[in-house]
Amino acid sequence: MKKFIKLIKVVLISIVLVVAGLFIAGYGHIPELALKAIEMGRSTAGLEDYLHFAVREIPKSDSPQPWAVHKNYNTVPATEALNALHQEHGTVAFMIIKNDSIWHEQYFDGFDKTSKTNSFSMVKTIVSACLAKAIEEGHIQSFDQKVKDFLPWLKGPYADAVTVGNLATMSSGLDWKEDYENLFTITPRTYITRDITRVMKTLPIVDEPGKRFVYQSGSTQLLSLVLTAATVETITDLVRRYFWNPLGAQADAVWRLDSEKKGVEKSYCCFNSNARDFARFAALFKNGGVWDGAQLISAEYVQKSVMPQFENGQDYGYGWWLGSHMGKRYFSMRGHNGQYVIVFPDEDVLVVRLGHEQLPDLPGVRISADYLGYIEEAFAMLHHEHYTQP
Repeated sequence: MKKFIKLIKVVLISIVLVVAGLFIAGYGHIPELALKAIEMGRSTAGLEDYLHFAVREIPKSDSPQPWAVHKNYNTVPATEALNALHQEHGTVAFMIIKNDSIWHEQYFDGFDKTSKTNSFSMVKTIVSACLAKAIEEGHIQSFDQKVKDFLPWLKGPYADAVTVGNLATMSSGLDWKEDYENLFTITPRTYITRDITRVMKTLPIVDEPGKRFVYQSGSTQLLSLVLTAATVETITDLVRRYFWNPLGAQADAVWRLDSEKKGVEKSYCCFNSNARDFARFAALFKNGGVWDGAQLISAEYVQKSVMPQFENGQDYGYGWWLGSHMGKRYFSMRGHNGQYVIVFPDEDVLVVRLGHEQLPDLPGVRISADYLGYIEEAFAMLHHEHYTQP
């Protein structure tokens, strides 16, 4: 018995020393990640993480607007290849919206049209659009206004040079390496931290801003802090006022916070809604910023946002991913593990896919094979309708 007690003491002392060492080395988030992994029963970020963290509610619209349903709703079955993609990568929602009407809709794994799922980085597109709205309202002078006008604590050799537009175009020069897999990097740290503002204050601007595209979640987090400082509103309140309410969202959404006490949104990710309501934002941009006859965001910004800004970032605008496939140009909201809302403006089509997994990017490009697969199979179904429907 004495040997057993001695062994327990040694184990406990070892654990304390390891944890203390992690904190001293700047990796104090690792133990909390481990505890959350035990609580959730998994070690990776998931679609329903909002159930395990503090959240702020985004109430549904004061005037909810149901989507129109296409006359050929679900008359064309999913292709075999599309069904295989759903099964292999854990799709939970898939929609095709044609001419602003729901043409095809499927749900899987116990999810349905009301189920909330994690946007991951799709919300970066929405936060960038909030910047344009704040400029329209006069809270921010222009895309060229300096970040330090709002965040005077920003540090680093180029802190005085970085603009709010640099944050929205992923050209800030922030000291941030985007890595979801390595638990010792900044991305997992911000995902778990209970004081995200404190973490952001430790990160300097180390490269000259506005010169090249470097995808960084930290730039969007800084942008939301700028918006909060400029408007004296939370990013949650801004999103609801600017978009969620006038777009007629039919369901309440929630945004993950860093803590109950301070309540700062993890604004580079973690906006939780459903496929139908996510699609509203994409439809707004497809239609030039107009919704239900009202110009919710300027047509000039809509056009600007879907144009590439840097030679090394031809696939990115202001929060939108850009490209073309099968001769069809698109812009899209994209998030970790395969959250996609893809806009085909010339075809008047939206493709929405939410799910648990995605494939790695193809060699030399920032596009995964499953992403292209959803596009190909959606248009195969639409092409089939052309020949089978009167």
